[in-house]
Amino acid sequence: MKNIILLFLMLFGLSNCVKKEESKNIEGTWKMVYAEIIEGDSIELKDLSNTTFIKIINKSHFAFFNQENNSNANFYGGAGTYTLQGDNYTEILNFTAVEAIKNHPFSFTIEIKGDTLIQSGIEKVEAAGMDRYIIEKYIKLKK
Repeated sequence: MKNIILLFLMLFGLSNCVKKEESKNIEGTWKMVYAEIIEGDSIELKDLSNTTFIKIINKSHFAFFNQENNSNANFYGGAGTYTLQGDNYTEILNFTAVEAIKNHPFSFTIEIKGDTLIQSGIEKVEAAGMDRYIIEKYIKLKK
């Protein structure tokens, strides 16, 4: 009986470490380096040569900002809360200028390889006329 309790405590402690590590890996400041949008039968690669897109993720919230380099033009951003369970990442966009997507959950699959975050999934909001599959790649910025 004592061995069973000890085994249980070890497994519980290990699962907590894994959960903390998953959360810790996604937390940070990320710069988008690749974005692919698939709508219907068309594929669009986002031109990132003249813009900077940053995503910041902490323990419970995320925010993103996009702005053209050397200009104040075409600035946009958004923020909200997220959940992460394994590789299932769901953002709820609480702050946005686009009312049709406000408070809408967007579910993605994520993969972290070293300093690279890959996020992919369907963005579908009928009220916004949005129905597309996205693949985004980010590099974690150093402090």
